[in-house]
Amino acid sequence: MSNRDYKHFGPDTFYHVYNRGTAKHKIFLDKNDHALFLRRLREFLYPEEVDRIALTKQRLYVRTSLPSDSFNLVCYCLMPNHFHFLLRQNTALSISKLIGNLCTSYSKVFNKKYGRVGTLFQDQFKAVPITSNEQLLWVSAYIHRNPLKAGLVSKLEKYAYNSYPDFVGLRNGTLCKKDIVMEQCNNSFAFYQKYIMNFNEEAYEDLMLDD
Repeated sequence: MSNRDYKHFGPDTFYHVYNRGTAKHKIFLDKNDHALFLRRLREFLYPEEVDRIALTKQRLYVRTSLPSDSFNLVCYCLMPNHFHFLLRQNTALSISKLIGNLCTSYSKVFNKKYGRVGTLFQDQFKAVPITSNEQLLWVSAYIHRNPLKAGLVSKLEKYAYNSYPDFVGLRNGTLCKKDIVMEQCNNSFAFYQKYIMNFNEEAYEDLMLDD
């Protein structure tokens, strides 16, 4: 289990990161919650972009950010009571810093909006290191298939809070560095769709940590 310890992260390494609401409570209640969470995530991933937008719009306040290029987001899925990220840590700055800042920032707004107090997320998020290209591709598919597996949609294309549409050419999002996965698919949308359809869930299931 030591190689999965959430406290130990290293540079130039990919991780499957996920966390849920405390006591399995929902963390997203409407589309604005999803939008806020992704907006805050973008602020921490790409601070130079956010600063540029703020300057253009003459906003006087810019949220304290992490150093640029500290992390790459490969793909994501936001579920009603949890989230999944496939992330690359690029420097010595730990993923714990990114997840801590994101969850704290989002929780403050969520609690104020809904008049609640207390912890929104579980204290310790889960993280599994990625050690091969095959595992990287598998984790991306596992993340993207979450809404389908949970019965939230009959087709993944219909789920908006997921990076899957970007991976199959239905949306041109800029939050994820999807090329890291798509290069394994010869940059073919059809190849990735086929991989999703024929997904072998058991291939790396033993690496998943208990929710």
